[in-house]
Amino acid sequence: MTLPMSDPTAWATAMNNLGMAPLGIAGQPILPDFDPALGMMTGIPPITPMMPGLGIVPPPIPPDMPVVKEIIHCKSCTLFPPNPNLPPPATRERPPGCKTVFVGGLPENGTEQIIVEVFEQCGEIIAIRKSKKNFCHIRFAEEYMVDKALYLSGYRIRLGSSTDKKDTGRLHVDFAQARDDLYEWECKQRMLAREERHRRRMEEERLRPPSPPPVVHYSDHECSIVAEKLKDDSKFSEAVQTLLTWIERGEVNRRSANNFYSMIQSANSHVRRLVNEKAAHEKDMEEAKEKFKQALSGILIQFEQIVAVYHSASKQKAWDHFTKAQRKNISVWCKQAEEIRNIHNDELMGIRREEEMEMSDDEIEETTETKETEESALVSQAEALKEENDSLRWQLDAYRNEVELLKQEQGKAHREDDPNKEQQLKLLQQALQGMQQHLLKVQEEYKRKEAELEKIKDDKLQVEKMLENLKEKESCASRLCASSQDSDYPLEKTLNSCPIKSEREALLVGIISTFLHVHPFGASIEYICSYLHRLDNKICTSDVECLMSRLQHTFKQEMTGVGASLEKRWKFCGFEGLKLT
Repeated sequence: MTLPMSDPTAWATAMNNLGMAPLGIAGQPILPDFDPALGMMTGIPPITPMMPGLGIVPPPIPPDMPVVKEIIHCKSCTLFPPNPNLPPPATRERPPGCKTVFVGGLPENGTEQIIVEVFEQCGEIIAIRKSKKNFCHIRFAEEYMVDKALYLSGYRIRLGSSTDKKDTGRLHVDFAQARDDLYEWECKQRMLAREERHRRRMEEERLRPPSPPPVVHYSDHECSIVAEKLKDDSKFSEAVQTLLTWIERGEVNRRSANNFYSMIQSANSHVRRLVNEKAAHEKDMEEAKEKFKQALSGILIQFEQIVAVYHSASKQKAWDHFTKAQRKNISVWCKQAEEIRNIHNDELMGIRREEEMEMSDDEIEETTETKETEESALVSQAEALKEENDSLRWQLDAYRNEVELLKQEQGKAHREDDPNKEQQLKLLQQALQGMQQHLLKVQEEYKRKEAELEKIKDDKLQVEKMLENLKEKESCASRLCASSQDSDYPLEKTLNSCPIKSEREALLVGIISTFLHVHPFGASIEYICSYLHRLDNKICTSDVECLMSRLQHTFKQEMTGVGASLEKRWKFCGFEGLKLT
């Protein structure tokens, strides 16, 4: 892609100013609410490197970077940027699908050719409607070209080098509302709406459940087929659906009544099979319930054992030998195990309650003959409960005795452990104080080492600068000696020792002088060669640097930056050198 304009170097200067990131002609950062597919811009869209009219690939622009406008040179006119301290020019609300701009403040002597020359670098121009009152309307091919044109709002235009009032003006670029733009935008929106409706319809059709297969019409042949399917267990559901549809359609009459009766009889024969299947499934469910109950009771037994391990570990004899972290972990694990055990115990009790309720329902339905057996069972249960109550009382007494013994043992252990704990606390405090002092010493030593390192870096930079100055002085002395020796030779030798040896080198000197003239802060040799490679790929960097070093009165090399950002830059000094030579 090439830059369609009369003076590419002026735009390259404006977009690649020293120290500033290259900018698109819109000069606006990328906006998150711009949808390039719909062509609807709620804000000013970004300028991408793939847009026509821009041959520069700009990096992403930070939002806090200022937009710098430069002087733009055209064939017949020059555009001067507005004052950067002034507020940006006001614009009206952007119409939907806007491709037309209003341009005011044109010079009185401005022609349509000059307007095309200024605004064709923003993009392809479809039409220009110029008025006699120093304004015009320009319609572009795409919407993003309007944003490029708005970048020129506020520029002062001057035709040639004339300072006459009729040859100058201040451009004011704003959005314009055109019927053609609105019509194209509405057509695009209708097309997008049609595509969206089609997409939704396809999505609904994809998610819609499939329709049931059509049912064949009744005939003697189809009736015999359905009768055979009714006898087959695998095809029974399909055949029953067909039979139901035929009956609802009113296919039953005197001639077909016997056939329908035989099919209904075949359907009735499957009732016994379905009842047997249900009974088998209920049996499987009861077996699964029993297995689940047995597995759950086994899990509960294991949980009880684990909880008993935790409780025994929490007793005083074993508890004192664990560290603080180990005690904390054991207590947490014990709480978790007890919670899980209680949950499983409640679940098992719920299953037993359900079984008891089912059993009670069955007992209500039993006859009165079983009442005597129930009374005897209740008596035996009461005796068993009495025995359990007595055993629980004995266990409670034993637990009380154990608690009293544990209290007595704890009191003795506390009395014995008090002096040992105080000694341990003192030792820990002394260790902490020693660690803090060591840490302070390490920090002081680290700060001292950092100061020494910074001092060494500064000394190194000073030595490098002194070496560079000495090298420059040596080169100047050698050149002076050479020039004094050459002054004794005849005129022919002085002509042969001219720094510019060919016409190609003269052309290179002219191009480099022009390039550096528009870069007043200088440019690196790589930047200069990258510009020259656009003209000729065969140019060598070492040859260019050697040529520039030979012309001391035209080019000079300076060091810019501080520390690690030191950089060598070449500057154009032809005007000063003309006075010296």
